[in-house]
Amino acid sequence: MTAVVELMDYADVIERFDPVLGLEVHVELNTNTKMFCGCANEFGGEPNTKVCPTCLGLPGALPVVNAKAIEGAIRIGLALNCEIAEWCRFARKNYFYPDMPKNFQTSQYDEPIAFNGYLDVTLDDGEVVRVEIERAHMEEDTGKSLHVGGATGRIHGAEHSLLDYNRAGVPLIEIVTKTIEHTGERAPEVARAYVSALRDLLSALDVSDVRMDQGSLRCDANVSLMAKDATEFGTRTETKNVNSLRSVERAVRYEMTRQAAILAEGGSIKQETRHFQEADGTTSSGRTKETAEDYRYFPEPDLVPIAPTREWVEELRKTLPEMPSERRKRIQREWSLTDEALRDLLNVGAVDLVAATVEAGATPDEARSWWVNTLAQEANSREIELAELAITPAQLAEVIALVNAGELTNKLAKEVVQGVLAGEGSPAEVVEKRGLKVVSDDSALIAAVDEALAAQPDVAEKIRGGKVAAAGAIVGAVMKATKGQADAKRVRELIVERVGA
Repeated sequence: MTAVVELMDYADVIERFDPVLGLEVHVELNTNTKMFCGCANEFGGEPNTKVCPTCLGLPGALPVVNAKAIEGAIRIGLALNCEIAEWCRFARKNYFYPDMPKNFQTSQYDEPIAFNGYLDVTLDDGEVVRVEIERAHMEEDTGKSLHVGGATGRIHGAEHSLLDYNRAGVPLIEIVTKTIEHTGERAPEVARAYVSALRDLLSALDVSDVRMDQGSLRCDANVSLMAKDATEFGTRTETKNVNSLRSVERAVRYEMTRQAAILAEGGSIKQETRHFQEADGTTSSGRTKETAEDYRYFPEPDLVPIAPTREWVEELRKTLPEMPSERRKRIQREWSLTDEALRDLLNVGAVDLVAATVEAGATPDEARSWWVNTLAQEANSREIELAELAITPAQLAEVIALVNAGELTNKLAKEVVQGVLAGEGSPAEVVEKRGLKVVSDDSALIAAVDEALAAQPDVAEKIRGGKVAAAGAIVGAVMKATKGQADAKRVRELIVERVGA
């Protein structure tokens, strides 16, 4: 039986404690090959088919650094306003875990490639918070464990475990913030906004597909509480591998209320890792959290140090794209958006989607209306991010074009979008399969109009008498008869013609 966890009301938490955050974001790079070998860097595939002696840690196999991964790490550091090390090296992080075939992880310890940066983050109401970056260092990803049997999918209660090493050795950049203080009740929102802003930046750099649902981008959220009169940080917990923006916010909020309840009762917080439960937004205990000393770091003897020249760093700086914050300012200016309209786009994660829809042929107003209203509601009802909906900007632009060409009504367009979201194919295929094209043949419309007028002679008489507004009843009847596929404007014109009004 699951123990009941006491939680403190959030308002009481804020009144009694100050939250302190530390966010560690891991991002998998989209290089063609892994970090230290020539195996393909691809998501999925049959287990243990993208492996070699090097990423399996077999005796005698030696690593070679992926130059493209170093380039990606430097570009990320520059975009985060970091200093780039003139000399750095890899280290061995030693720990035994089944999904680490070498029993150590090749990482960086006290000599990261990028350090001392910052990222300015915009909150929902437009307030800007500067999050300082401690470091961004290079390492390799682990394999993946699959625990079979049991109710939770975790190792406790499982009958056996399977290991897939396809992901072992994938290039990984870990971006670590400095402590984030003085955010008060907005701490969960700041955490979400930071990960969102970081995801946008990494996407703009084109160094990763930043798919949180596939683990390409994942966040470890460190949370602790300080009593209002305290001078030292409290003990932290680390909620591991949170894989959606919404979950980052929920995990931070839950840990604040859980820790506060324990501290208020005179208890103490255990320094540990915790697992986030998507189903109910809670966290559960993982393992006792190690310190750096427990990992017995030492320099990696099989890899030479990395010393990027200043000329190379400056050449890479020139490759940086327009940063998301600057792009938003330009878009706001070009689309004549108010601050409020821009915030609406940001809050639902629609800026890039709208921009891509405009590039595909829609107007800014058309694209914005669909993404912010209709599609944002769809995403909310499914409890997913807007970008995770199964419709692309190009597909939406195609739907909009069909409406503008008079081949779809707005109502029919929504049906087409639903068909695309349901996986029924492209907009054109959905129109064909569902028979949703607007009835534009006047002969078919005239027949439907005449039938409706004959069924409602009193309404026809009112229209003849000059009460043209009464035509709405006939329009409704025709739309019903044609299953909403008639052009309402053309139907109204035909009604007036047919009654001689």
